[in-house]
This record gives sequence, structure tokens and C-alpha cells, in this order.
Amino acid sequence: MSVLGDSGEIKCVIGLMSGTAMDGIDAAMIYTDGVRISRLGPSLTISFPADLRERIKEATKIAYGCASAEDAPESIKELEREITDWSAHAIDELLAVTDQTPKDIDLIGFHGQTLTHRPDRGWTWQIGDGGRLAGKLGVPVVNDFRTADVDAGGEGAPLVPLYHASLLARERKQDTVAILNIGGVANVTWISFAKDENNPEIVAFDTGPGNAMLDDWAEIHTGTPYDVDGNLAARGISHEQVVVGLMASPYFDETPPKTLDRDDFNIQAVRGLSPEDGAATLTDFVVESIVSAQSHFPSPPQAWYICGGGRHNPTMMRRLRRRLPTMMSPVEVLGWRGDAMEAEAFAFLAVRSVRGLPISIPATTGCAEPTVGGVLHKPAGIRIGKR
Repeated sequence: MSVLGDSGEIKCVIGLMSGTAMDGIDAAMIYTDGVRISRLGPSLTISFPADLRERIKEATKIAYGCASAEDAPESIKELEREITDWSAHAIDELLAVTDQTPKDIDLIGFHGQTLTHRPDRGWTWQIGDGGRLAGKLGVPVVNDFRTADVDAGGEGAPLVPLYHASLLARERKQDTVAILNIGGVANVTWISFAKDENNPEIVAFDTGPGNAMLDDWAEIHTGTPYDVDGNLAARGISHEQVVVGLMASPYFDETPPKTLDRDDFNIQAVRGLSPEDGAATLTDFVVESIVSAQSHFPSPPQAWYICGGGRHNPTMMRRLRRRLPTMMSPVEVLGWRGDAMEAEAFAFLAVRSVRGLPISIPATTGCAEPTVGGVLHKPAGIRIGKR
């Protein structure tokens, strides 16, 4: 049997993702049975206003000091309601693209916004009220994808690799590839079909920081929450000794599976540098951490495919292309949507959760055994697969 499981009924599903970049909500529609991807529907991004983004950042600081979600102050509870309502708005906008209504949707996969991710403490916390979203839209919602994996001894991330495997099983150009997502934190999925087409070998882990540090640095020095077109870094000189010092972190030698929180690395190491030099140095740190990840692959990939916001940074992509020994391309060359992949993935995982199929396996998160995650919220009078 395939590592993904047996095929079932194709459903129309919307996935929602608000990542560690904290810049907005990605929404994507796919048609899937949680094993096969039948086709892709529309996708879009709703950007957060600046004040909401700042309140999310502040909430991450508050969450770090909480012992559990039950300790959440009212400010975080209000933020959760607001993010949930923004998510409902994103779905309304997505449905308007194709003149559909919530009645046309079978299921929603709602990741929510991560406030803290501490698997070493047995805790990962994503805010987003699945029951509230289900009630507002009249559609079943699956959320809380990570907790079950952490409870099973896993890292709770990354969860996208099984979606990568499904996409590659549908159409691929090489037997062994690395799929790199450069979000606030960067993560990689190494997949090989060389030994068994039905049961690919998978290794997945966070490679290190992604855009988060560079975004924070750019916002402090330019007022814009990212390095536009990599221009700041392109005008700077990278300080090699700082990059070497950052790469001395024991994290990079740890054996996968392994994950990071957004703020496990921060901009303190480049304090005192010019805005341009700081950006250049942080960009090179991201690149070197990705290059270092290759030491954990069972064999070299025949190609790298890049998704996530980082692939829009030309300076980062140029430097990464110089440092990787093989072909590197955006995932669009495969016909994939690099800005929508994580939202698509949580739509895919929502169907797997409802079907009782694992959304994580030991090779991707370190869980003790394949784990079915997610919590289902049914609005009154609604049944899965019945309307």
C-alpha cells in the first residue's frame, strides 16, 4: 500500500495558512481525497493591516511566557477571534473568484496563527477558533493539526511533506528531489522514489531561519516589513565572521527530524552593522543554513524546487543558486503554486484527518508512529460528505 493510503471520494476543500512571516492569510481551494490531487481551484492572499501584524508579534512574546493556552490573556483571545474572522473573510473572497458559496465546499483546513512552537516542552500553540469559523460559514472545519503529533513525541512540524509526496506522485521530473520552503522559518522535504515508486523515502526538517530575521531587520531600518527585491542586501557587504558565528549553533549538527520557533534565531548578531551590511549578512546566513542541510540527506537531490516568500527575493536566490551544486528552480516549473502550497497542504491534510489517515510519520516529525492529527468542528446540521 502507498505511504499515502488508499484513494477515496474527491472533495472540494479550502485550506488556510497564516505563517511565521505574520503578513497575512493564504487561502487555496483544491479537489482531493487526501491521497490524490484531482485538481487545483483558485488561491489568494489577504494581507494583514500593520496594526494586526504588530499585535500578532506582541502575542508571540506573551505566549512564550505562558505555561499553556489556558493561561492566555484576554488580548490573545480577542486576537484569536479577529484572526478567525479574517479567515472567514479570506474564504468569502476566494469563493467570489468562482462565484461559489460555502455550500459548494465540503471541508476547510484551518491552520491558524502560530504563537509559539516548543516541542521540547511538549507544546505547540496555534490560535484560530475552528468552531467559530465552522459556525460562521456552515462548513466543517479541521484545525489544531500539530498537537497530536507533539503528544506522540513528534516535533509537530513540518507537516507539508506528505502533500509534497502526493504532488510528486502525480507528476515528477526526477526520482530524488529537495523541496525547499523559505517562509519565516525555512524547511526542506527530501523525497526519493528511486527504490519504490509507491513508498517514497522522505526526510524533512527545518533548515534554519528563513525570512523572519531579514524581515525584522528591514522593517527596523526601512519601515517596510521585508527586503524589497533583495535590494538592501544587494547593496551591502556580508560579514563572514558573523555568518560563521551564527552557523556555530548546535542546531545545524542535530540529526533530523528537528524544528525551530520563529525567534530561535534573532538579529542581535548583526546589531551595529549598517542596514545594507546587516541585510547582506542575514541573507548569507539563510543561504549557508540551507546549504548545510544537505549533510542530512541520504543522497544528493537531482534538483531543488523552491516555494515560499523567499523565492521572490532575487538576491537570496542568486546567492543560493551559486552555493547549490545542482539545478534550482521555483516550484512553478512543476506547475505548482509557490505562494499557495502551505494553504493547499492544510486542505489536503484536513481530508486525511477526517478519513483517519496519518498527517505525520516518523520520518517527517519524529513521532513514534504515523499520527492522525487535527480536530473536527461540525456546524449544527452538517455532516461530512452530506448536504
